[in-house]
Amino acid sequence: MNPEMAAGLATWGPIIIMIAIFYFLLYRPQKTAQKRRMSMLDSLEKHNKVMTIGGIYGTIVDLDDTKVKLKIAENTVIEVARSSINSNLTKEQQA
Repeated sequence: MNPEMAAGLATWGPIIIMIAIFYFLLYRPQKTAQKRRMSMLDSLEKHNKVMTIGGIYGTIVDLDDTKVKLKIAENTVIEVARSSINSNLTKEQQA
């Protein structure tokens, strides 16, 4: 190994290692979680029990591409953004 190659490795080696660490510890797990969340949002159906990001529990009465109508009590239906659904309790109980 010649001195120029060793100097280049000493300069770029730590940077490449840091990029690899960021990829495996930050980017990849975040991408996996995002795919799992999008899959959950796409699988929502009527009569599923869900929880919103704000902690409101309800049952889906109607849904479209951007909005979900939740029945949270007798004669009480609210409309929330589809992206505000945090978890599908019906699917979690089945698993």
